[in-house]
Amino acid sequence: MPRDPDDPREDGAPEDPVPLPLDGTLDLHAFAPCDVRSLVPEWLEASHAAGLRELRIVHGKGTGALRRSVEALLARHPLVASFRAAGEDGGGWGATLVTLAGARRS
Repeated sequence: MPRDPDDPREDGAPEDPVPLPLDGTLDLHAFAPCDVRSLVPEWLEASHAAGLRELRIVHGKGTGALRRSVEALLARHPLVASFRAAGEDGGGWGATLVTLAGARRS
């Protein structure tokens, strides 16, 4: 496979998957923006399978490009019942709160 010039790894070898803790929060600061398209749906599905229904995705404020990408993914994911910007105590518009389908209503 030809080496991707945008890949920071010297040898271009695939990285081993890093297990993510399923605690209801995904902080995207640790990931490359190009990984978000596959990471977010996989994390949503794993969280749902683990019984989590109220989630938080931290994408940062920045220019808003990553937030818009996350929102586009959430808008078309079948497990997502709703999503909204977090309150100021939860990151404001630098984080998105997600409710997955199957959540119990109080």
